[in-house]
Amino acid sequence: MAAPATRQQLIDYCLRKLGHPVTEINVDDDQVEDRIDDAFQYYRDYHYDAVQRIFMKHMITASRMTVTSNAVSSTVNLFALGETITGSISQATALVTQEGPGNTSTGTTLLLQNIRGTFVAGDVLTGNRSAGTATMVSIALGDMDNRYIQLNDAIINVVRVLPFTDTKTGMDYMFDLRYQLRLNDLFDLLSTSIIYYQQIKSHLSLIEMLLVGQKTVEFSRHTNRLYVEMAWDKEVNPGEYVIVECYRILNPSEFPDVYNDWFLKRYATALIKRQWGENLKKFEGIQMPGGVTLNGQKIWDESIAEINELENEMESRYQAPPNFFLG
Repeated sequence: MAAPATRQQLIDYCLRKLGHPVTEINVDDDQVEDRIDDAFQYYRDYHYDAVQRIFMKHMITASRMTVTSNAVSSTVNLFALGETITGSISQATALVTQEGPGNTSTGTTLLLQNIRGTFVAGDVLTGNRSAGTATMVSIALGDMDNRYIQLNDAIINVVRVLPFTDTKTGMDYMFDLRYQLRLNDLFDLLSTSIIYYQQIKSHLSLIEMLLVGQKTVEFSRHTNRLYVEMAWDKEVNPGEYVIVECYRILNPSEFPDVYNDWFLKRYATALIKRQWGENLKKFEGIQMPGGVTLNGQKIWDESIAEINELENEMESRYQAPPNFFLG
């Protein structure tokens, strides 16, 4: 038989390992599916081959408000970029913004940030510059107003958010210290010692770490929300990108070789065997036709020993070393 490359092939492998079709495996299909899920959950939580470290790019989003233009103001752009709008009922305010060059508020969609208060359906929106008005239908908050980044279920751990670089003080700014260092002292690396450059870079990194530091992040797999401790309305803008260093679960549908992992196959088989023993224990001692007596306890005991051995093997061989926090 070929190596398992799908979920069903993994199930078939585990059942054959237990003796099917020569031996009847007294486990329901739904129970088999549950044990496969349990095996994948344990595998993804502890096995270093189940996840991958990536640098994920995420665009900061603005809030999106859907409006209905009235008969008087039915133009394409009701409000100007940078204009503050106010709701007639809620008295909430927001700033009209954009998500990158050319991606502005058009038609019945307004891109907003810095929302103060809570807009309600039916709010008649007026701007502090334009003469037009619009009526709010619904609103979906973006990263700027949520104050967090929504990640997907595949992300299981966030290490850090890479340092933000201001466009006015970044590496391309001519009065930046690092720019001047490269311009004046390292114009010719063939005649300049790289040791000096490395010492200066380390010194600058130490100063930045002491005076600026890294952004503090908070993340939980159950919420999939990445909270970054920063002044959102001052340090980032909609349409800009942040880079997140994180760990992502390998999707077996995208990488079928996961189904053929040696540890996963053995662990899934042991879990199904334990389920088989639990089912048969309820009929312990019953004699079948031909004098055969069910012995679910023995199957259960064997599976428990196998599971314990595999989990000990996981800790000693396959689990990534823990990260230590110094402070």
